[in-house]
Amino acid sequence: RLFTPARYDGLPGMPFPAHAHYFPTKDEMADFLEHYAQTFELPVMNGVRVDSLTKENGRFVVQSGNRRFEADHVIIAMANYQQPKIPAFANDLDPDIVQFHSHIYRNPNQVQAGGVLLVGAGNSGSEIAMELSRTHKVYMSGRDTGHIPFRIASPIARFFFLPLVLRVLFHRIFTIDTPIGRNVRKKVLTIGGPLIRVKPNDLKKAGVVRVSKAVGMREGKPLLEDGTMPDVKNVIWCTGFHPGFSWIKLPVMGEHEPNHRAGIVESVSGLYFTGLHFLYSFSSTMIQGTDRDAKRIVRHILNRMKETAPAII
Repeated sequence: RLFTPARYDGLPGMPFPAHAHYFPTKDEMADFLEHYAQTFELPVMNGVRVDSLTKENGRFVVQSGNRRFEADHVIIAMANYQQPKIPAFANDLDPDIVQFHSHIYRNPNQVQAGGVLLVGAGNSGSEIAMELSRTHKVYMSGRDTGHIPFRIASPIARFFFLPLVLRVLFHRIFTIDTPIGRNVRKKVLTIGGPLIRVKPNDLKKAGVVRVSKAVGMREGKPLLEDGTMPDVKNVIWCTGFHPGFSWIKLPVMGEHEPNHRAGIVESVSGLYFTGLHFLYSFSSTMIQGTDRDAKRIVRHILNRMKETAPAII
């Protein structure tokens, strides 16, 4: 389920079709996006995988198999979560141990009988831990990322905390234009965001055992920082993602993300990003933040087109 209720999940011209305080499922959100594209007859080309983005003679070239697209402006509308990040020692674990990354987790049927080690204690790891704890012994390895101090579905959250957090803190205060926002951004990009739905006490009551950091392998088993080796038959890597932008053959990548300011790449004129984590504000990866980020980039493109338009004689 989304972490934001329906009142914040609509797009320009179409509110989300559900009660304002309802938290949509992933499938309901996907249906809404399809319906949105159909309603406004957006020319979306599905099933086109981009192999590379280059620039030739001042124009961008997008290569997709045998297909070639050229453009004066390119907006890369993708999140940072493209390629699963899994430590190298995963390849050395006993082959009898079932292991996979959290992005392919669907339900408990994917794990075998025996203990489960979840490496990573963010939102994905915590929600998977809560589900698996009903049928398996679960160990969770990873640093505490913190948590929001209220229940997002509670009455007080609906009418006070969520409007305050989503519309004020995440959307207007935690931005790249404020000192506190820039400080929060550094922490979010390196450590991860706080737990939203699950609380540490929920994990404790569910019997989830917090263990130290997973650092390697010994005798085919995962090795923890304190020297212990939990007896598990499953490992789920909730260890985040690489940006997955190696197909961009242009000088845009920084240490952790593309170099940009609010989605505008100053080093490559005409190139833009939307959807990146904390692109402009904490809300940039939420549905409510996409409208503002998109408008900013469109305005920039229109202004650039005016500046570069040939003079009329």
